[in-house]
Amino acid sequence: MNTATLARTGASTWNAIGWLKLATRACLAVALIGQLLFATYVVVLYGGALARGTLEDWNRAAPHGYVPGDGLGNLIFGSHVLFTVVVVLGVMVQLLPAIRQHAPAIHRWNGRVYVLAALLLAVGGLLMLATRGTVGSALQQLGTAANGLAIMVCAALAWRHARARRVLQHRRWALRLFVVVSGVWFFRVGLMAWLMVHQAPVGFDPKTFTGPFLTTLAYAQFLLPLALLELVFRAQDSGRRGFVIATSVAVFVFTALMALGLVGATLMMWWPRMH
Repeated sequence: MNTATLARTGASTWNAIGWLKLATRACLAVALIGQLLFATYVVVLYGGALARGTLEDWNRAAPHGYVPGDGLGNLIFGSHVLFTVVVVLGVMVQLLPAIRQHAPAIHRWNGRVYVLAALLLAVGGLLMLATRGTVGSALQQLGTAANGLAIMVCAALAWRHARARRVLQHRRWALRLFVVVSGVWFFRVGLMAWLMVHQAPVGFDPKTFTGPFLTTLAYAQFLLPLALLELVFRAQDSGRRGFVIATSVAVFVFTALMALGLVGATLMMWWPRMH
């Protein structure tokens, strides 16, 4: 292979990598914007009810959010909501390149708070599943529980690699943690994308909130984005042009569906409940 051919091959690979970077940045931007909107909704709905002293309003979005006489359970639910906001705001600070490069101490301490909040979020979710249950079938609840356990595993490994100064491994486990922590958000956005595409509750019963689609989504809410993230890692490591381009397309498609679901969730779920 002559020098000109090598140069063209290298340029082609770098061009493919550029598309992958664009795809991942677009995906991350949509996810962060969407989660900021979700955090705003959480603060207005749940925080507003707390400020007004009308905790029964929590049940507008969470059927078992407030249970009269169950002080401990209500405290766990309220803390769960609080840690949701903490992890959303924390990850936005954590992902800022300027913070990592010029304020490493802030990055480290914010990372500690983020990991702790993620762990408490997972524990609180598991406790609520065990004591209060939730809507949907037992299989759906098992998927949510698996998501909580995945958060614990990713948090522990992100922390372990950070302490060992294994930067690449730490960053990748931190991104995995971000993905699995976002599982509940992905569930809502995925559900709304499905409804907007089909214009009807296909594959589930909206009254009982059960059905094959919801059961699948209970696991796909964290396994699908996690699998896509792994594809991105493999594409970055391999540098194979075809693989990189295919991964870029997959990320762009996922981002488009996520954006569609975000519009639906904002207009039909979050915005109406804030008024």
